Amino acid sequence: MEASDDVAHLGTVVQLRLGLGVASIRMPCRVIEVIDEPDRRGFTYATLPGHPESGVERFLLERSHDETLRFSVTAVSAPGSLPARLARPLARAIQHAFTRRYLHGLEN
Repeated sequence: MEASDDVAHLGTVVQLRLGLGVASIRMPCRVIEVIDEPDRRGFTYATLPGHPESGVERFLLERSHDETLRFSVTAVSAPGSLPARLARPLARAIQHAFTRRYLHGLEN
């Protein structure tokens, strides 16, 4: 993953890649919302042209009144091309794998 900025802010471009080298799939996204409140932090990004999916994904960390932390990932997407439509079961598995990686990153 590459990002145009060190900290996500409105307009930050995120470039995800799946695979290696010339065989990789480019998945560009742009941050369209930043949440920076005392008990809520997060951001939402939307896919850009060239991404195999069309949609948005939100990452949100919330602290409740009893200091419990809750992290959520919400995604809404649809195939953005014919190859993505044909590979829908594979695309879902890839989305789940990325979500597991996001959650694993929080543990470290």
